[in-house]
Amino acid sequence: MGEHSVVDVGDVRLAYRTWGDSYGAPVVLLHGLGSSSASWEEAGQALGEEWRVYAIDLRGHGESDWPDEYSVELMRDDVLGFLDELELDRVGVVGHGMGGVVARLLAQDNSDRVERLVLEETPPPFPGGTEVADVRPDEPLDYDWPVAAAITRQLADPDPDWAESLGEIVAPTMIITGGPDSSMPQDRMQDMAALIPDCRLITIPAGHYLHEERPRPFAHEVTEFMTS
Repeated sequence: MGEHSVVDVGDVRLAYRTWGDSYGAPVVLLHGLGSSSASWEEAGQALGEEWRVYAIDLRGHGESDWPDEYSVELMRDDVLGFLDELELDRVGVVGHGMGGVVARLLAQDNSDRVERLVLEETPPPFPGGTEVADVRPDEPLDYDWPVAAAITRQLADPDPDWAESLGEIVAPTMIITGGPDSSMPQDRMQDMAALIPDCRLITIPAGHYLHEERPRPFAHEVTEFMTS
């Protein structure tokens, strides 16, 4: 099991897990909407055999603060602050779903901090691909419900600059899709990949949560990409 820690980034306390040798090259994992760093447990262990892995609970999720102020831009800024607080200069970044959007914005706006970028089942920045979450589930949640509505609104009607800035990503990028069993539309992934200058697209046919369903193959693909 990964080691648990916390760090204060501005007014928000972020919880995170780590795996691997503390002197290893750093890789940061960003979870999807409604999830947490716990979703990376098996993939994090596998990646920790090669890297120093940091999996963050993004604001409003898991054991991090739930400040009732949410956007992917705020999450991007939190991750940048996290890198500064832990004195991580350049890192590999892997994002799933919403976390991939955060990772993509980080790479677009802070190209000097992202060595390589992996987008797993990440919504393309085009309108109409996401449904807004407006009905709260009945079961107890491991995340702050307002974060779901705030983020899905952004993803359903994305800032036009998100698509226009894809060409500004200088980090080598890999997009991983989950194939026909994914709950997320797959047809525009290739369109997103075509707009990123140095980008490859692969499929691991395991659905939307492929890093949980097939952690070892996922970690293998990420490691191959990070070392290529």
